[in-house]
Amino acid sequence: MADKKEEIFVKIVPIIVEQLKIEPARIKLSSKLIDDLSADSLDAVEIVMGIEEVFKIEIPDEEIDKISTIEDIVVYLVRRSEAG
Repeated sequence: MADKKEEIFVKIVPIIVEQLKIEPARIKLSSKLIDDLSADSLDAVEIVMGIEEVFKIEIPDEEIDKISTIEDIVVYLVRRSEAG
């Protein structure tokens, strides 16, 4: 699963960088979107939309509500990819 997590992390970093206009080095698995990366709720929505576009999926609102860190996003996408 570590390889899959890394693969997904590498794919989502550019989405976050573009939306938040921050350096990629600031983005860690443990980073909290709002507290650490200074995202607001609109940024979070735009990031989710970017992820949905890249991964060709739709993330349900109840799953979005559970996301606070970059790792939350990665783990969700790993689970989703393993589910089929």
